[in-house]
Amino acid sequence: MILESEAAARDWFRSLPEWTEAAESRLEALATMLASENQLQNLVAEASLASVWVRHYADSAQLLTHVPRETSSPWLDLGTGAGFPGLVIAILRPECEVVMVESRARRIDWLQRVCAELELGNASVAGMRLEALPSRPFRAISARAFAPLPKLLELSARFSTRESVWLLPKGRSARQELQELKGWNHLFHVEQSLTDADSGIIVGTLAGKKGNTP
Repeated sequence: MILESEAAARDWFRSLPEWTEAAESRLEALATMLASENQLQNLVAEASLASVWVRHYADSAQLLTHVPRETSSPWLDLGTGAGFPGLVIAILRPECEVVMVESRARRIDWLQRVCAELELGNASVAGMRLEALPSRPFRAISARAFAPLPKLLELSARFSTRESVWLLPKGRSARQELQELKGWNHLFHVEQSLTDADSGIIVGTLAGKKGNTP
């Protein structure tokens, strides 16, 4: 199934166990805030605002289908940028702690304002480079267009345990990046994206670098 319209995306959201009136209200408010802020800073491609439920919301929320509610907290979102998928995850799973990492000052300010305006007490912004973030284990780790897979793992494997679920939307490069990955013990595979027939999501767990003692 590929979600090809805003109506289809909204219908899909209504089928999610996380869907509530409160979530819908927050997502509607976020869309308004995003369109307004995008006039001041280039958060997302202008053309994507007309299909925000497909391009940004469903593209983010589909990650939830690969990690059970009870094992998703805490959640680390790397290079959050405009707030995807981090903000959508925080809205749909208010019981889940979501830490969004972003180093650009104007993006940090945007993310903090959204969290305050939408009263997302479960979400926080780590306003720093990933290298400066103190190590701690996370149950879910996501990254949307953050870095090539080898570099991403080098930078962020220290936040992972053998039980952590990685959720990495990689567009059309997903299968190639996974095929070319060397030097890591992993159980990654590629899932089909619900928002683009040509895109994939790398999903799975990581056991560390090959040759390292467990």
